[in-house]
Amino acid sequence: MKPPTVFLGEMTNPEVEAFLKNHNAVIVPVGATEQHGPHGPLLTDVLIPQEVARRVAPRIGAVVAPPVNYALSYPHVGFTGLVHIKIPTFMAMIEDLCESFASIGFKRIIFLNGHYDNTYAIAYACANAAYKISKDVKAFPINYWDGFTHADADEFFGLKNGLHANAAETSAVLAINPALVDMDRANVEFPPFPDYTVTNTGPVHTAFFFTSPGSVYWATKSGTWGDARKSTPEMGERYIEAGVRSTLAVLDNIERTFAAMPPR
Repeated sequence: MKPPTVFLGEMTNPEVEAFLKNHNAVIVPVGATEQHGPHGPLLTDVLIPQEVARRVAPRIGAVVAPPVNYALSYPHVGFTGLVHIKIPTFMAMIEDLCESFASIGFKRIIFLNGHYDNTYAIAYACANAAYKISKDVKAFPINYWDGFTHADADEFFGLKNGLHANAAETSAVLAINPALVDMDRANVEFPPFPDYTVTNTGPVHTAFFFTSPGSVYWATKSGTWGDARKSTPEMGERYIEAGVRSTLAVLDNIERTFAAMPPR
């Protein structure tokens, strides 16, 4: 007998029909195909949200759709192996996915993003799709790190320890599949950042890197963002579980917000 699965791509269409009789949520991992240093796989930003989604799905009664592997990598253009698509192409794909999943019968379409540069484009694409799908269907994005606590952020992204994101992401891949990481080639690189006057440096990233195509490529030799040499599977497991807690917390907040709104 075929074992049950949370992955939509592993299900038969009768299995999907049976699932939709009692559940209505689908998680779509979204990442990128781009460099992650000389040691990490190009699909790092896909593998992590997919694993988070795998762990979250049974807890919220969802299935996990095949991931979106190709996305926005403007700052990284130039690295060999990077596959980059443009904003209108990406948004059109997200909008089409919203309509398609809605037509199947899903009422909660959750784009679980693992690549920062995708964030706004997914949100605006879902906003466009809202005019084309039933009002009882909600399609929306979250980043798996959106609900990180201050302690999580300090441990995994703290500027003071030089980690940035690369050690945490590399660690997560080590926890998922260590065969995909070549720790003998792990390195530390990226020009030193200034002392920021704001605690959330996301706007800094968006304003400079995203609007400067190839900026990460011309600024570095390998594209490593921080110190990958500190990566461990143990850190990776903590990082993934932090992503699970974060995702569940944000989803709970979103659902309670939807429930509090008056009916239309």
